[in-house]
Amino acid sequence: MPPRQPTPPTPQQPSKADKELLFKGVTCALIGLVIVLAPYIARSGDVRELMGQVAAVGWFALVLGGAFIVQYVVRRVRAGAHRQ
Repeated sequence: MPPRQPTPPTPQQPSKADKELLFKGVTCALIGLVIVLAPYIARSGDVRELMGQVAAVGWFALVLGGAFIVQYVVRRVRAGAHRQ
């Protein structure tokens, strides 16, 4: 019998918590992006004024979403490093 060839390692599938983290990150980032860009693309003056007043909330959501996405990437990289 010939010796068994080792199978190449397959990347580990993300866990449910990792998937939820990515979903939260993308959702927060999209909400933040919409809020930050709304004053520039809104046609109504009232909407521009309102969205201009909540710009800080939009930036917070954008940064929070980015942090979630970075945390997801770090977890995936660590999981890949442990497999090798």
